[in-house]
Amino acid sequence: MEGKRMKPGITSPAKDLIALIFAAAFIFTLSYFFNIFGFLMYFFKDNPKAITWVDEIITALLTLSVGFAIFSWRRWVELKRETAERIRLQEELLNIAETKAETERIICKELHCDIEEYKKVEKNISSRRHKAK
Repeated sequence: MEGKRMKPGITSPAKDLIALIFAAAFIFTLSYFFNIFGFLMYFFKDNPKAITWVDEIITALLTLSVGFAIFSWRRWVELKRETAERIRLQEELLNIAETKAETERIICKELHCDIEEYKKVEKNISSRRHKAK
């Protein structure tokens, strides 16, 4: 059985990655031109003690983003492996079903031949009985 061939082009994960890059660039542009996060600057200006936590927050967020990226990549690889295994098992099931159908056809054909042979023998016996009477 010939499997379906994938169309050449960009894969779904690649499209997601491209969309993520464009979204990040869009947010960066909005932040730069419209100063969306300017309120942080005013907050830290009014509360100078709170600025000591900024580096910890940035480090934690960076660690989380890298961790989520690794987590997502590992799940993606795991999914690819599982999908390949499911496809292999499905092909194996199809082969078993084809073998079963072929076996049933052969048995049916043999039974049909046996029935025809039995009918011929029965007919011969009947004709001999009628001739004997």
